[in-house]
Amino acid sequence: MSARPPILALKDIRLADGAVMLFDGVDLGLESRTRACLVGRNGAGKSTLLRILSGKVEPDGGERFIQPGVRVAMVPQEPVITGETLLDYATAGGAMPHEAEAALEQFGVDPHRSTAGLSGGEIRRAALARAFAEDPDVLLLDEPTNHLDVTTIQVLESAIGRCRAAVLAISHDRAFLTRITKTCFWLESRKVRRLDAGFGKFDDWSRKLAEEEAESFRRLTKAIERETYTFYRSITAQRTRNEGRARALNAMRQERAALAADQQRTLAMAIDSGAPSGKLVAEVKAVAKTYGDRTLLSGFSTRILRGDRLAIVGPNGAGKTTLVKVLLGEIPPDEGSVRLGSNLSIAYVDQARANLTADRSLWDAFAPDGGDQILVRGQPKHIASYARDFLFQEKQLRQPVASLSGGERNRLLLALALAQPANVLVLDEPTNDLDMETLDLLEELLADYDGTLILVSHDRDFIDRLATSTIALDGRGRVVETPGGWADLMAQNPGFFDAATSSRTAAKSAPVSPAKPAVKAAKLSYKDQRRLDELDALMPKFAATIAMLEAKLHDSGFYARDPSGFDKVMKELETSRQALSAAEDEWLLLDEQRSALA
Repeated sequence: MSARPPILALKDIRLADGAVMLFDGVDLGLESRTRACLVGRNGAGKSTLLRILSGKVEPDGGERFIQPGVRVAMVPQEPVITGETLLDYATAGGAMPHEAEAALEQFGVDPHRSTAGLSGGEIRRAALARAFAEDPDVLLLDEPTNHLDVTTIQVLESAIGRCRAAVLAISHDRAFLTRITKTCFWLESRKVRRLDAGFGKFDDWSRKLAEEEAESFRRLTKAIERETYTFYRSITAQRTRNEGRARALNAMRQERAALAADQQRTLAMAIDSGAPSGKLVAEVKAVAKTYGDRTLLSGFSTRILRGDRLAIVGPNGAGKTTLVKVLLGEIPPDEGSVRLGSNLSIAYVDQARANLTADRSLWDAFAPDGGDQILVRGQPKHIASYARDFLFQEKQLRQPVASLSGGERNRLLLALALAQPANVLVLDEPTNDLDMETLDLLEELLADYDGTLILVSHDRDFIDRLATSTIALDGRGRVVETPGGWADLMAQNPGFFDAATSSRTAAKSAPVSPAKPAVKAAKLSYKDQRRLDELDALMPKFAATIAMLEAKLHDSGFYARDPSGFDKVMKELETSRQALSAAEDEWLLLDEQRSALA
């Protein structure tokens, strides 16, 4: 515990949400210039605790202390932007106009922009700019990195480093918390525990505490078992009816029941890649894509093979989602070609949550065609049971999707996407609004997933843990691909994002070089080119044969009717799969030779 006196503190805070106790004796103190995070599961009450600290919510019991003259600014998880312009909004809290204008420009938004029609990222940047412009003594940030691109997150980290306020942040972004914090508060079991070290030490510390509590729970259970045996089997206890001993046993049982209630359920997510795709998932050659006068992609080529884990990063609006849709053949490029592999089954988790209809119930989201079951990886399962796997309560199933929190909506999208087998999984900003335990579980599942993963994310830690290759877009047409994750991208392409403007300016002023005579590219031999064309025709036929044979095997009564026929189809299927695999290997080798010659 810090020896410095707090400038804002909570003492013995208690608050109930209906019959559920959120806080029961919470103590929390923020000293001057503290850099702290508040960590806990979704639904633990982190946002509510921040609102109590800010003075916006009154607890049922306990005290809130704030030193006289201390000013508090809070950026909520879902800011509401009001006023005619962003400058009007940023000065509404008392900031001087020149300070508000500078802060808005620092976070990359036009001070004179209308507040109408803002994107999620622009709303977040405007709210952050207003908070910093007010020059508070305490700055409370609820999921401040949501909807921000990596470059803006780095601007936020720098702003926190320079400001004089005590900062308390709720975030799922491990890299962000590791960079900014020197203190951790852990909201668990209705109380807050403090670690006087940065977030980098949190996992080991919290794991040790959890192990100690699990051991205490085990010892308490054993003690109850021994006492129960003694109480009911002891002739003396029965004769004397030892009321003191009975009260002690009852108190132990109540303590165990309270501890058991605090042991939160965990998600029961699972992923099934289903039938494998072909070895080639997608091949992109010299693609270009523009929108209006903006060039998003220019001359970009890549190849995605089965089992690749591809991360796509870049500023908001750089074209990351557009690139995904080009890769999957959903939209055509303006130039170049896209070739998709065989037997692709794709699941897509969209950051815009466009697949969720706000006024429909959760039940309807799980079963849009009616009924009370959902097909989960080929097996029917009751909607209530599957919803519980993703921590939804039965009473929520008849509520509209609009009533869900951001984290709950993301869990719903994951539940719908993971219900069906998919050998290509596309996750567009999957980490938004999820707590760290859910992220850890999702990360473990993806690490064991044997399909192909395409990940669009601003979460640097998540990318570093999962990606085998990272594609970066700068929003001006430049695209680079680097083996590894975010750290590898930055190490091999320093200044990639901030060099775009200077390189464009240099291009305007650079003298035009005389054109060089064209060099005729070498080509494959006639024999190799002919074989490549043959393989182009053969592979779809192999894939069609495999699909036909698999359809036969899906007949549940096939084996009972014709065991020898079933075995014959199984052998044909294995032969066809081997033939397809060999054809793909040969095609990839010849195509690599062709690309190298060109």
